[in-house]
Parts: sequence; C-alpha cells; structure tokens
Amino acid sequence: MEPIRRGARGEHVRDVQRRPLGAGLRIEPDELEGVFGRSTEEAVRAFQERRGLPSDGIIGSDTWGQLVEAGYRIGDRTLYLRSPAFRGDDVRDLQRMLNALGFDAGKEDGIFGRATARGSMEFQRNIGEKVDGIVGLDTVRSLERMRPTRDAPSRAMVREAEAARSMGAALAGSVVAIDPGHGPTDPGEEAGGLVEATVAWDVSLALAGELEARGARPRLLREAGADPEPGERARRANAGEASVCVSIHLGSGRGAPAGTSCCHYGTPTTHSPMGRRLAELILRELVGTLGLPDGGVRPLAIAILRETRMPAVQVELLVPTNAEEALLAAEPSFAGRAARAIADGLERFLGSAGEPRIPRAALA
Repeated sequence: MEPIRRGARGEHVRDVQRRPLGAGLRIEPDELEGVFGRSTEEAVRAFQERRGLPSDGIIGSDTWGQLVEAGYRIGDRTLYLRSPAFRGDDVRDLQRMLNALGFDAGKEDGIFGRATARGSMEFQRNIGEKVDGIVGLDTVRSLERMRPTRDAPSRAMVREAEAARSMGAALAGSVVAIDPGHGPTDPGEEAGGLVEATVAWDVSLALAGELEARGARPRLLREAGADPEPGERARRANAGEASVCVSIHLGSGRGAPAGTSCCHYGTPTTHSPMGRRLAELILRELVGTLGLPDGGVRPLAIAILRETRMPAVQVELLVPTNAEEALLAAEPSFAGRAARAIADGLERFLGSAGEPRIPRAALA
C-alpha cells in the first residue's frame, strides 16, 4: 500500500483516525475531518510503540494491518482454519490462553494457522467438546473458565528455546531466504548520498554470492525492479522452505540506536527465542567486522519477522544520517564485508558440520 503520512488528507486518513481513537489514543478535534496532522502522527507513533512496530508515525502495510487487527476481541467472531487466515487480537488472545494452559498453539502472532488449529482441537478433546478446531463462544467460555495465567512463559516459547539450544543443521545445503529491504517504489531512508534500497540490494547480492561459495542455497525474495508487500516476501520465504530468513535494511535514526542492530520477532508479551539467538550471533559478527557501535538486539512485530515460519531477523546495518556511518557504507568494500559477517553469523547459528535438519515442525 502507499504509505500515509503527515500532511495527507481525505477519507483514508479519517479511517486511520477512527482506529487509534478506538484504541484510546487522542487526536485533536481540528484533525478529525481527515487531516493527518501532529496529533494524528503522535497517536500513530503511540500505537506503533504499543504493538512492537517501528515508531515512525507513518501508516505502511504493517501498521495498517495491525490497526485493523486491534479492533477484534476474542468472542467477536468464530475462528477456524481457512485461507486467507484469520488475523487479529482475538487470535493472539486465543493463542496466549491455549499456550498458558499447555496446549501448543504455536507462535503468538495473531494468525490462525495449523498450530493454532491443532492447539484448539487438543483443548476441545481434553474438555469433552466436539473436536472440530472451530473456536466459537462455547470454546471461548470454556477457555476463560480455566483462568489461564496469560503472563506465564508459553509452551511454544519454551519449546522454541529448547530447539535453539540444540540446533543440528549446517549452512552447507541449507536454503537461506534473503530479503533486500524496500525497492524502487519505496526506497527507504535517503541521506548522505545513500539510498537504503540500493545498499540493501548490493549487500543482498554479495550475501547470496558468499552463501553460494559456502555451499548454501540463497533465495532472494524480490527482483531488482520489484517491490512486493512485506506479507508477500514472507510467503515466498515460507514457500521456499527456507531454514532461515535475513532481511537487509538500514536504521532510520528515529528512535533506533546508532551503529549496527538486529531485530527478531517480538511483542510486549512474546518473542521468538530462535530469532533472538540468530540476531545475537549476526550482530556479534557485524560489530566485529564493520567496527560500528553495537546498536543491540530488539524485538519487532513486522511481517517479515512475524509471518515467516523459520528463524528470521532484520539486519539494520547502520544509520545513514550519521556522517561517519554514511562514509563507511560508501566504501566499495562495504557490501562484501557486511555479507561475510552475516554469513559468519548464519554459519554459527546453523553449525559447521552435518546435514541440514532444522526442526521446522517445531516452528510451524
């Protein structure tokens, strides 16, 4: 979708404004007729912070999707496995309750997939309900009667953490999904002569070459002249049965630390242990290789991290508004150095010997 930002006017802005208001965020009355002004931007930023999204005040596809999903409460609608999948806070709440009770609903991502359907059926079987995976009011009321402790570590997170400690794959032979961030219609950050989409593409191509030289099977999630939606990129990674996914970006400098940082899937209530481990290992290699400050590892709930079924990270190589970092990125050797460091991190994560055997079933 075309990003909606400060200065925009019209019915599409009015639709955006109705949703933050429903979430308890204030917008000044003089903006409520479809004017995207200061208070609308502040409300969007506050919403993004609550949801684990980059707080840039811009309505892109990730923010719009979560504005829609925030309007659903458990019990509002009947949930079941379908295509396209149900998405929303009602699904996330269902997953949280099932996981808290020990019925593995998978990653608490707000997407009703196969793992959530299995967890729902297992719960129904245990309480003597019809085992059909259809979550209507009767199943919701049965769940609520159990009074699940929703802030306890979920079974899904514990299982994934165990899998992260016992990785048994190798880089050689593994499929690695590479997402060159942004594209021609959405170039991303531009500063100091750098264009984020261009840097991301150059590093992604260098990474693909480096991985091929190490025996891996890289898969680019977009072509040079294409700019698919984030959800489509995630679908391509899943369809390719990738072992891991790496999305290449630059930092915005707006709320993000200077230097190199890596992001994994996470919200205020849950995260991906395997994604975090992968982010930690790649960051360690990048900081040592590029000599940039350690910007840390942090959670994000964006589509490329939320919707992929394998460990996934978003690498933010540097902040182009920082003059020293911009000069580094302009060096001819930058793409190759960054690619080798990312490949080293992937190799550490996957191991250095043996056949690829990542437990994908444990992540579904």
